[in-house]
Amino acid sequence: MAIKDAALHALIEPVVSAMGFELWGIDFLSQGKHSRLVIFIDHDNGISVEDCADVSRQVGAVLDVEDPVRGEYRLEVSSPGLDRPLYTLDQFERYQGHDVALKLRAPFEGRRKFQGLLAGVEADEVLLHVDGEEYCFPIDGIDQAHVVPRFEE
Repeated sequence: MAIKDAALHALIEPVVSAMGFELWGIDFLSQGKHSRLVIFIDHDNGISVEDCADVSRQVGAVLDVEDPVRGEYRLEVSSPGLDRPLYTLDQFERYQGHDVALKLRAPFEGRRKFQGLLAGVEADEVLLHVDGEEYCFPIDGIDQAHVVPRFEE
């Protein structure tokens, strides 16, 4: 987790937790005047549009006071959804047995994108079965990861 992300997480997590939700993750997409701060929240009973609006108001007020992000940005609060992003080893562990797609920060064996069955977590590594091979990726080497939803007929 980058220092900026860690600082944002430390600022936002207590607000989200106090409202009864789990802070699933934070993405800051820097795009000049069109930058976005996306906060993913989760709850055992699901997330409603009203939940997102309530969290957005509370977190927005804290961000206005603390001003941790330079420049203009749009705040978005969302459920992680079916194709939820994965940020932490705990989240990877919770989705063991699911299909996962990930993108590495640096190429491994000539490629950065992998998709396969999440076999588990060992120490600080994510174990992924891809085309009959098992790969171990250090969590710090993963740029992005998300669950690949399965739709049964």
